[in-house]
Amino acid sequence: MSENKSPRPATCSPPAPLSQIKKLLAVFGPGLVVMLADTDVGSVITAGQSGVQWGYRLLLLQLVLVPILYIVQELTVRLGIFTGRGHGELIREQFGAFWAWVSVGGLGIAVLGALLTEFSGVAGVGEMYGVPRGISLFLAAGSMLAVVMTGSYRRVERVAIAVGLFEFAFFVVAFKAHPSPASIAREAMSIPYANVDYLYLAAANIGAVIMPWMIFYQQSAIADKKLSPEHFAAARWDTAIGAVVTQLIMAAVLIACAATIGAKTPHASLSSVGEISQALTPFLGESMGRLMFGMGVLGAGMVAAIVASLALAWGMGEVTGYHHSLELHPLRARWFYGVYALCVLAGAVLVWAWPNLVALNVGVQVVNALLLPLVLGFLIALAIRSLPIEHRLKGWYKNVVIVVAVLTSGLGIFGGLQVIKLFGG
Repeated sequence: MSENKSPRPATCSPPAPLSQIKKLLAVFGPGLVVMLADTDVGSVITAGQSGVQWGYRLLLLQLVLVPILYIVQELTVRLGIFTGRGHGELIREQFGAFWAWVSVGGLGIAVLGALLTEFSGVAGVGEMYGVPRGISLFLAAGSMLAVVMTGSYRRVERVAIAVGLFEFAFFVVAFKAHPSPASIAREAMSIPYANVDYLYLAAANIGAVIMPWMIFYQQSAIADKKLSPEHFAAARWDTAIGAVVTQLIMAAVLIACAATIGAKTPHASLSSVGEISQALTPFLGESMGRLMFGMGVLGAGMVAAIVASLALAWGMGEVTGYHHSLELHPLRARWFYGVYALCVLAGAVLVWAWPNLVALNVGVQVVNALLLPLVLGFLIALAIRSLPIEHRLKGWYKNVVIVVAVLTSGLGIFGGLQVIKLFGG
C-alpha cells in the first residue's frame, strides 16, 4: 500500500510554485500603486528639465534613487503589516493627538499641492487636443469619484494600476527618440560636481523622490488590505519592483528629452506639460509624440491624484477615529468618502480657476521639500518604537536609514528652495 501511495507527492508538487505565484500576486498592489504615483506630473517635468539642460548627466542619479525609495517605503510595509495600523493612527498612539494633528495637517497641505499639480497636468493634456480646461477637469474628477465609490479596495487598486500603466508610454517615447548608446554611456559618467546649477537640479530630483502622502497611503493601504506577517516578503518585493519601475520611467522621460530637445535646443526652459509636448513633436511626429506623451502624463496625474486623495482620507480617519476603509459602503464611511470627494473636487476647481499653473508646480515642490524632515522623522521614530523587537529598526541598518533620511531631507529642502530659480525664472 505504501508503494502505491508514494508517487502522490510527486504528482502534487508541481502546483506549489503556481500557488506561490498566486499568493504573490494577491499581495502585490500597494507598493506598485504608490510608486507609479511617485512618478507624478511634477516629477515628469523635473525629469524633462534634467534631460534638456544636462543631457544624460543626471541619468545615473535616477538609478541611485531606487534604493532610497525602497529604504523609506519598506518601513511603511513593516509598520502596516506588523501593527495593522495606518500611519496617522500609530502617531496618535505613540506621540499623542497633538502630533497626530500636526502630521495630518502637513499631509493635508502636501495633498492639496499634489492635486493642483496632477490636475494641472490633466488640464495640460486636454489643452494639447483643444479640449477646454473645464471639460477635461470635470471628466477627470468624475472618473476619480466613480472609481473609489465602489466600496472595494481591490477594485480601486486594480484600476489605479491600470491607469498608472499608461506611464509605460514614456518608454515608447524614449525609444522613438533614438538616443545614442555611446552618448548615454559617456555623459552618464561625466558628472559636473562643481557646477552649482547642476547641483540645484540634482537636489530637486532627490527632493521629489519622497512625497509625504506616499508614506500615509502605503501603510494605510496595507492595513486596509489586511496583509499579515506571512505576506511580509511578498510586500517587500512589491515595493522593490515598484521602486525600480518608477525610476526607469523617470529615466525614460529624461532620455527622451535629452535625445531630442536637449540635443537641439539645450537652453530651452520647459516648465509645463504642454511646452514639453510641443518641443517633442518635431522629433517624434505630431500624432505619435502628442499621443504617447499625453498618455504618460494622464496616467501619472490620475494615479497620483487618486493616491494622494486616499492618503488624506485615511490619515484624517486614523486621527479622528471615523470609519476609514475602502471595504465599507460609502453610507457607512461617509466622512472617509466625503474627505476623498472634497479633495478631488477642490483640486479640480482650483486648477480651473487658477491661471498660473507653473507657479503651482513651483509651490508644491517647495512645500513637499519642507515637509520631508517631519514626515521621515515620524516614520523612523515609529519604526524604532512601535514594531516587534525582531522587526524593529536597529543596529547598522538603523544608522543607514537615518543617514539616508537626513541626506534626503537636507537635499530636498535645498532643491525645493532652488526650484523657484529653475522653473519660476
